[in-house]
Amino acid sequence: MDFKQLYGENCDVTQAEKRLNALKAKFEKEEASKPERVYSSSGRAEVLGNHTDHNHGKVMVAAISCDVLCCASRRTDGIIKVVSDGYAPIIVNLGELEKRPCEAGTSAALVRGVASAIKQKGLDFGGFTAHCTSNVFKGAGVSSSAAFEVLIAEILNDMYLGGRLSDVEKAVISQYAENVYFGKPCGLLDQSGIAIGSLTKLDFEIPEKPIIEKLPKIEGYSFVITNTGGDHAKLTPHYAAIRTEMNEVASFFGKSVLREVSPDEFTENIYLLKRKVSGRAILRAMHFFDENKRVDEAEKAVKSRNNAAFLDCVNKSGLSSLTLLQNCSVPGDEAQPVVLGIETSRRIISDGAVRVHGGGFAGSILAVVSENETEKYIDFMKKIFGGENVFRAEIRTPGTTRID
Repeated sequence: MDFKQLYGENCDVTQAEKRLNALKAKFEKEEASKPERVYSSSGRAEVLGNHTDHNHGKVMVAAISCDVLCCASRRTDGIIKVVSDGYAPIIVNLGELEKRPCEAGTSAALVRGVASAIKQKGLDFGGFTAHCTSNVFKGAGVSSSAAFEVLIAEILNDMYLGGRLSDVEKAVISQYAENVYFGKPCGLLDQSGIAIGSLTKLDFEIPEKPIIEKLPKIEGYSFVITNTGGDHAKLTPHYAAIRTEMNEVASFFGKSVLREVSPDEFTENIYLLKRKVSGRAILRAMHFFDENKRVDEAEKAVKSRNNAAFLDCVNKSGLSSLTLLQNCSVPGDEAQPVVLGIETSRRIISDGAVRVHGGGFAGSILAVVSENETEKYIDFMKKIFGGENVFRAEIRTPGTTRID
């Protein structure tokens, strides 16, 4: 097993082996048998395309070097049992896959939703027992829920379906579980980035068939993710409002999503829009159209190794999220940890970029920092937000995968 493929060239191989061996030992002790297979499902870094996927926009996303690590074995009783560090076991009967409102917002809903979506495809599968350990920040913008969803989809895909589900199919199945069973109206960015791996540009004009462009890594720079504090669990209404308001603008033009609206037609009709929707909805639509252009510009910059142009796109995207999308703080929150993290970073970094990361309102920020400045930046951010909350992320090539 090449741990450096999963966790980057700078990973501590000894520590990675120790973590895996401890998980195997726990499985053997509690299940009285050795696990059949081992899986890894990463977190993700949202580089560009903040809150555009749900309106069929363009994004740039990277699978990164933190993961949900899992040992698993098949069962013959039609039960999925998932044991995760620090949580009560999840038990799902494959004969009972209908949506349960009482499970909304829980991991059990994700397991049941993934299994239901696969069953709806007319595919047959059985149960399994899985033991998981995770170093993916929970509720801080690196998509712990998506990593878990895609993991469940891949276990079933690998154990029972002969790998017939594509990466995109696993992502769509996982999004269904999160939207319908868990109750969070997310787009496809998180699940796709995790399932596919690498640094990738995704065009969601047709969400179920995104155009996928894998890109080279950004040489000479590190991704640093800082969990500034707060939890996404109570923020679903704020996320939902972004999608709702963008859709209100699209509806004005007789369309269902903003991708179907001409940017020029939008601009020409702002004076009429203002009579029908809020100013914030218009600003959020501006963000959508600008982000789509930036993703294309950033793709060209990455392919031509023009780091300065790429960093400029990331910085402009971050500013747009702050001023147009307005998802860097919760209204009325005096702490404003995300904004504090961003503005502190701008004062420290001389060669790089910084932006809100993920859903926003609370949680994490992403900094792209030159390798010459990385350690200094990490040390400074640790003083403010705590050592356990600053993570140097490396882009990993594999998507969610079996690794033994």
